[in-house]
Amino acid sequence: MKMIGDVLTSSILFEALRKEYPTAQLDYLIYKHTIPVVENNPDISNIIIFDAEKHKSLPGLIKFGKKLKENDYDIVIDAYSKPYSALISHLTGAKKIIGLEKWYTKLVFNHVFKNEKIARTTAGLAIENRLKLLHPLGLKDLHPIKPNVYLTSEEINWAQNYLSAQKVDMTSPVYMISILGSSDEKTYPEKYMAEVLNFIASKKDCTLLYNYIPSQKPQVDNLINLLSEDAKEVSRPDIFGKSLREFLALSSQCTALIGNEGGAINMAKALNTPTFAIFSPQVSKEAWSSFEGSKNYSVHLHDYHPEKNDYDDFKPQLFLAKLKDYVEVHD
Repeated sequence: MKMIGDVLTSSILFEALRKEYPTAQLDYLIYKHTIPVVENNPDISNIIIFDAEKHKSLPGLIKFGKKLKENDYDIVIDAYSKPYSALISHLTGAKKIIGLEKWYTKLVFNHVFKNEKIARTTAGLAIENRLKLLHPLGLKDLHPIKPNVYLTSEEINWAQNYLSAQKVDMTSPVYMISILGSSDEKTYPEKYMAEVLNFIASKKDCTLLYNYIPSQKPQVDNLINLLSEDAKEVSRPDIFGKSLREFLALSSQCTALIGNEGGAINMAKALNTPTFAIFSPQVSKEAWSSFEGSKNYSVHLHDYHPEKNDYDDFKPQLFLAKLKDYVEVHD
């Protein structure tokens, strides 16, 4: 309910539930900043906002849970299963509550599960473990479901017109670069990312766009200062989405999204934009490398050095041959 990538990934539950219960009321409890990735989703009946300032204290949680009880839910699926979401789930008074197995959820949930550790399909564990939450409803043989982002025709037209007005050559590859992870620890080292972008610019006549928000502009500038002249020439940091929906619209028009694994990669996949993800050593590739193949590819330090966990050891030279093959296909 809190992280954009998790909220988008968990939205697959609504597609599966809508097929089984076409007339059901299916509500989604999430933080406000995550709304853009599920906006216009036809399978969601209502979005309910969790406001941490109002609801995260114990009195706030109790008041919020009692308010939700008025909706008379039959089933609550707590994909988050944190202490405060578990309390909210319990307070709804739902007849059936499903979630992950924790010491506190076992006390109040009807059905609890442990996450699997080994993926069985190309969907990856993040998808498979969420679908497991539907087993108590009899939905046990579900095919892997890919998350989707639903853009309007107006949003797509805006992105096309904006790129045209900015003189972006759409006949050559346009790569959206995810240059920052969700934290410093999950961000590929700046000097290495510069090498990656220099490599792309040396192999392709292309345009490089950047995924960032205005407060991160100094970090973008620092990176661009490290680039070769060729890479600087094709970089367009002046073009960026001023909102998450604008970023989504721009990404939908890109040849591929390349860079740090995280929310941007998940959103690109949901838009059917090809991705090349660089995993942080601390993030499980088994869980998040979903729907990989010729369209989506990822690299992880453990692919090359299973015994190492330091980002400094993840030099671009380890995977540049893979990246070269990837950009040659996605041009």
